[in-house]
Amino acid sequence: MATEFKRRVYANVPATAITHADAKIYTAPANCDTVVIGLLLTNTSGASITADVGVIPQDNTEGPIGASTQENFTYLIKGAQIPVGSALEIISGKVVLANTGSGTGDTLCVRASLASSLDATVSILENT
Repeated sequence: MATEFKRRVYANVPATAITHADAKIYTAPANCDTVVIGLLLTNTSGASITADVGVIPQDNTEGPIGASTQENFTYLIKGAQIPVGSALEIISGKVVLANTGSGTGDTLCVRASLASSLDATVSILENT
């Protein structure tokens, strides 16, 4: 099993729906479990904003039987206030994003209340 530390940087996080394709900032690759070890959100605008962060599961086994992926979406934080010129550390521990197959795995999503006002930096450890 190989492990590799990685960092992903996303400027101008969108103000789309949290489960929209544009809000997906990281998806666990095929046959890979990923440990998210940090997520920092930075307000780059001249106004106070809010942010949402959540996870879309790989399949429906983590929620109610027969539920859609949309119904199994889980917020890590919702409506978090980020003042002008400030940053908010959302994940300071660990969150596991799994992928047990060859398709797409669990997906980390971020949404801002105001378009082009939020940057996100995620630090991960991929285990393949």
